[in-house]
Amino acid sequence: MAPIPKPPAEPQDSPDSYVGLDAEAAEQRARDRGWSTVRSLPPGAIITMEYRVGRLNFEVKDGLVARAWKG
Repeated sequence: MAPIPKPPAEPQDSPDSYVGLDAEAAEQRARDRGWSTVRSLPPGAIITMEYRVGRLNFEVKDGLVARAWKG
């Protein structure tokens, strides 16, 4: 049987540090800090709730990150 792959560790980075930043700059910063997936969403977007290691989500309003969370 093949071994179960171990997911990579998430960056030691606080999602709160992205709030208030320009969305494009925040996405670039997140990728530079090691997040494998960065997802920008409009306020109130309907999304699936599955947790994905290495993903950082941004709620973007008027071009700025209003909220950020892992998964």
